[in-house]
Amino acid sequence: MLILAGLGNPGPKYAGNRHNIGFMVVDRIHDRYRFPAWRKNFQAEVAEGTIAGERVLLMKPQTYMNESGRSVGEAVRFLKLAPTDVVVLHDELDLPPGKLRMKVGGGHGGHNGLRSITSQITDGYRRMRLGIGHPGVKELVHGHVLSDFAKADAAWLEPFFDAIVDNIDEVVKGADTSFANRIHLLIEPKKEKKPKAVDAESAKPAAASVDTPAAEPPAERNAMASILKGLLGSKPKGGKPRL
Repeated sequence: MLILAGLGNPGPKYAGNRHNIGFMVVDRIHDRYRFPAWRKNFQAEVAEGTIAGERVLLMKPQTYMNESGRSVGEAVRFLKLAPTDVVVLHDELDLPPGKLRMKVGGGHGGHNGLRSITSQITDGYRRMRLGIGHPGVKELVHGHVLSDFAKADAAWLEPFFDAIVDNIDEVVKGADTSFANRIHLLIEPKKEKKPKAVDAESAKPAAASVDTPAAEPPAERNAMASILKGLLGSKPKGGKPRL
């Protein structure tokens, strides 16, 4: 079994927060694959179904973000799973909006949800890092993650969510790298190469060539002059032509 644990804070107050992007993605997976209705277990909302022939448990911990590990840890221990059987979907300040990275292990980067999970099951779990962008100043981070996405963000959020849900089977199969690459290509299609600029000189049409009569060689000119002189004769003294 694989756990897909989306992180967020419970309740309508936080539903649209950037911090809840993990919940948002898991909700869309739940709808697309027609999982059974959410139920309460492991201090979370859970739903079990099948993706790519594998059993998958979707989780939305209800312990609030800072205590996410209590919920995930309880599920891992009860189901006797390894940390690598867990994929945590979470917001990532260090990635621009709409960017995604997959990672296994490593630090929590100041993310309290990851910090809590690591304390319960070690840091060997898989992470789906969902970029929400950084406000630019540390003092603004708290307000940034706990504020709602703007209406304009739907322009990138919806294609981003669709790309993830359409290809989540790659994650279930363990193909994290190919999944991340596919999302990148779908969100940022390869740009067509622009045609090379044509040099102005080479672009000019070639001048039309005009055939000009070849100049007669000097020897031929002299021979022709002698023939004409012989035919016409030379004027005699007195001005009358010689017969």
